[in-house]
Amino acid sequence: MATAQMKVTPEDLSNVPTTPSERIPEPTIIVIFGASGDLTKRKLLPALFHLEQVGLLPKEFAIVGVARRPLGDEFAADMRSGILEFGGVTADEPHLEEFVKKVHYFAMNFDDGAAYARLKSELDGIAKANGIGGNRLFYLATAPEYFNEIVQNLGSHGLAKPAQGAVRAVVEKPFGHDLESARELNRQINSVFAERQVFRIDHYLGKETVQNILVFRFANGMFEPVWNRNYIDHVQITAAETLGVEGRGPFYEKAGALRDVVQNHVMELLSFVAMEPPTSFESQSVRLEKLKVWQAIPAIPMTDAVRGQYSPGQIAGKDVLGYREEERVDPESGTETYAAVKLGIDNWRWAGVPFYLRAGKRLKRRYTEISIQFKQPPQLIFNRNASVSDCGEIQPNVITMRIQPDEGISLRFGAKVPTTQAMSVCPVTMDFDYAAAFGKNSANGYERLLLDAMLGDQTLFAHRDGVETTWALYTPILEAWAAKKPKTFPNYAAGSAGPQCSDELLKRDGHTWRKL
Repeated sequence: MATAQMKVTPEDLSNVPTTPSERIPEPTIIVIFGASGDLTKRKLLPALFHLEQVGLLPKEFAIVGVARRPLGDEFAADMRSGILEFGGVTADEPHLEEFVKKVHYFAMNFDDGAAYARLKSELDGIAKANGIGGNRLFYLATAPEYFNEIVQNLGSHGLAKPAQGAVRAVVEKPFGHDLESARELNRQINSVFAERQVFRIDHYLGKETVQNILVFRFANGMFEPVWNRNYIDHVQITAAETLGVEGRGPFYEKAGALRDVVQNHVMELLSFVAMEPPTSFESQSVRLEKLKVWQAIPAIPMTDAVRGQYSPGQIAGKDVLGYREEERVDPESGTETYAAVKLGIDNWRWAGVPFYLRAGKRLKRRYTEISIQFKQPPQLIFNRNASVSDCGEIQPNVITMRIQPDEGISLRFGAKVPTTQAMSVCPVTMDFDYAAAFGKNSANGYERLLLDAMLGDQTLFAHRDGVETTWALYTPILEAWAAKKPKTFPNYAAGSAGPQCSDELLKRDGHTWRKL
């Protein structure tokens, strides 16, 4: 298949802002619970420093890491090394040392009520010394079992609703492990924080390519008129990983692919593809349209949900263990490392269009993409003589949005092969690549989300109604899978494209998965 690169010219970039246009947040203290974990060092602190580099943090700003270990000044030094290692930053960066001075640490046990009074005093002291005021952003980067403990203590010690300033709480996924637990978690959080204060973070929504789905659809007049059941045959969304559980056996044994990826990341991608145009790009409008999509999905039959678990195999030429041989995993585990579902959306735009979703670990290649396949023309008048064309039958048009790792958008269409013989048509691809067009971006997706949280913009965050609606779709499947341990596990080799049952899910509709 031929590929034509789509270049961005200097004229195309003439109107691209070179300086930040967003409003800079008010002076704020970010308090990170669970700050000794990898998320803070690898993602959060590098993201905050990137905001500092481009002038999007207020001058009066502080970060307070909270965890149980007595780290003291060691914490700030460790965060500095994380910024250098994971943030694409060099040691001579002029803003770095000044930024590190704003990093503090407070040791406490999350279940120690008296410690929250000391934390409040510590935050008030930092605020007074730096002219910050009452704005606080509490980031819960802990294991989910600590969420309620932290939230309730923040409320009972006057940290959730101060007399002055804005207080917000960022909650990392998972937002529960089924419908009942999600409802209970939402009840616990909302007993202390109003919903307008709660920011349920899904880092996928911070990715430029995910946000660009809305731009692609609603800022370009050529695509939206054909974005419906009259022209689109089916949609595929894939989230494939080459990694295994990476030492997180106990966590993954409780999670599995459906909980860990499909119910949240993949469903967010689906909502951006399928939603109606919002009245504005503001949180209430966008969230409402996403919710409408999820509410229009009927119950998923068990025959339309399949699962798999990887056995030993090879990734990039190296032997890897099967899931049951991974560290701290049950040697007879029934946890799925691969999940695929077929679902429909019962509304005017999408009635009759199947959506196929899949996510898995230890697959052949790492990538996340959305593929929109269009219907064939009503009559195919070319390539009737297969002996003339090496391309076989005419291929359907496909728009592919690559979320990671090679971010971009491609369009496949048919073109005439240069020849004096009979008309011959082969598929070609026009490809837009983010890195080639705009340069490499060291951002990790948390920059936009952290900035929005400080600004109080909930557009790219999950609302409790959406969380509960998607859990309602997948909880029956999870319960059925838990009740009946699969006899065929493991059913795909590490380094393969997944289990055969996943291929059969599409085959019965006359479709095939895009190649990994």
